[in-house]
Amino acid sequence: MLKEFEDYLLRELTYRFSRSSGPGGQHSNKVSTKVVLYYDVKASLSLSEKQKQLLYVKLNNRLSNEGILQLSCEETRNQSKNKQILTRRFLELISNALQPETPRIKTKPTKASKERRIADKKMKSQKKEMRKLKRDM
Repeated sequence: MLKEFEDYLLRELTYRFSRSSGPGGQHSNKVSTKVVLYYDVKASLSLSEKQKQLLYVKLNNRLSNEGILQLSCEETRNQSKNKQILTRRFLELISNALQPETPRIKTKPTKASKERRIADKKMKSQKKEMRKLKRDM
C-alpha cells in the first residue's frame, strides 16, 4: 500500500485502552494495556465509494451495522506494542481486502491425467470382479 495512503488511513483511526483480561497480578489490575481500534468505513475520507463497497463485501462479518470496523489486541503487557501490532494488523487487513480478486483461469485435464483416471477405474472394476468370482465359488 502507498505510504501516503496509509498516513490518511491512520489519521482516521480511533484507539481506546482498557485493562486486559486474564492473569497478570498487580500489573494487569492497574495498567490499561488492551488496545481496541475503531475505524468508521462509512465516514472515511481516504477511501473512494468503490473501495468502501469492496470493504463492505469482503469484511462483512467484521463490520458493525453502523459500518465500523473494530479490532482489539492484548497480546503483550505493553500498551504501545499492542498498538503497533494492532495498527500493522489493520493495515494488512485493509490492503488484503482492497486487492482485486484474480479471475480463475479454466484449465483442461491433461492427456496423462485422463489416462491415469481411466486406468484407476479399470483397476477398481477388476478388483470388484475378482470379489464377485470369489464370492460365487
